[in-house]
Amino acid sequence: MSVENKLTVSASPHVLSRRTSQRIMLDVIIALIPALIASTIIFGWRVLAVTVTAVASCVLAEYLSRRAMKRKNTIGDLSAIVTGILLAFNLPVSIPLWMVVIGSVVAIVVVKQMFGGIGQNFVNPALIGRIVLLVSFSTAMTKWTSPLSWLGADAQTTATPLAILEPNCENLPSLTDMFLGIRGGSLGEVCALALIIGGIYLMARRVIMPIIPFTYIGTFAVIILIAGKGDFEYLAYHILSGGLLLGAIFMATDYTTSPINIKGKIIFGIGCGLLTALIRLFASAPEGVSFSIIIMNILVPHIERLTTPKPFGTQKVKNESTPSEVGKEAAKV
Repeated sequence: MSVENKLTVSASPHVLSRRTSQRIMLDVIIALIPALIASTIIFGWRVLAVTVTAVASCVLAEYLSRRAMKRKNTIGDLSAIVTGILLAFNLPVSIPLWMVVIGSVVAIVVVKQMFGGIGQNFVNPALIGRIVLLVSFSTAMTKWTSPLSWLGADAQTTATPLAILEPNCENLPSLTDMFLGIRGGSLGEVCALALIIGGIYLMARRVIMPIIPFTYIGTFAVIILIAGKGDFEYLAYHILSGGLLLGAIFMATDYTTSPINIKGKIIFGIGCGLLTALIRLFASAPEGVSFSIIIMNILVPHIERLTTPKPFGTQKVKNESTPSEVGKEAAKV
C-alpha cells in the first residue's frame, strides 16, 4: 500500500483553511486604515503619534511578557498591532503619550497575556485599556479637540455631540458633518463613512458576519427611537455619535469574546444594543459602548451554554424513578 492511501487518524479539525490568525488580523488592519486616514485629516498628525505609540507599546508589551513567561512569542500573528490601533481609536488626540503606554500594558499584559494569550482573554483588551484610562485619567480622556484646528486655527477643546445631545437640540453639527467626522470625539469613532467602508471590507472578506453589528445597531435604534418619540433625526445623531459604529463593527465582533453560533450572536448583539441605549439614556456618562460590550463579553460563556446546538441523535437522559419510588426501594433493602 502506498503512503498516499494510508488512513491517517487525527484530532479535529479535519478540514484545513488557508485563513490564519495572521491573515485575519491583516484584514482587520486594512479595514481600519480608512478610519486612520480620516482621523489624521480631521485631527492632524498627532493622530499618528498616538497610534504609533499604542501599537509599539502593545507589541513591546507582548514580546516582553511572553519572554518573561517563557512562552513562544506571538507578535507575528499581528493581534497586538490590532489591539494597539483599536486602543488608539478609543482615545482623544490630545492624550499624553505616556498614558497611552499605560493603556497598552493593561490591555496586553493584564487582559491578554495573563489569561494565556490570543484566544484566551475573556474580554476585549482594547476596551479594558480604555476603561482603565477613563477611570484613572478622566480629565485627559474627556478633553476633545475641535476638528480641523490643526490647519491653522487655534486648537480648542469642544464637547462631543453626545454630551449635548437632546431632542430638538440646535447646538449640534449637521448630519453631514457627523457622517464625515467633522466633530469632537475619539480618534477612530468620528468618521462614520470610514468605519462603514471598513465594515463592508471585513464582511466581503468573510472576516466578520453582519449578525452582531446589525442586531447591535438595530436594537439600539429601536430603543432610542422610542425614547425620542419617533424623532429620526435624534436617532441619526445617536447612531453617528460616540463609538457605536466602531464598537459594533470592530470590537463586538471579536472572535474570542463573542459567541460562535448564530443564536448566540443575535442574543449578544441585542444585549449590547440594549445596554448601550440604557446607559446613554439613564446613566451619568453620555457614552455606553465600552461598558456594554465588556458586560456582554463576560456573559458569553453563559450565552454559548444556552445556545450551543446539541449533537444530532443525542437524547436527554431522564431518571424514570421518582424520589418516592427510590425511597421505597431503599426501605425494602
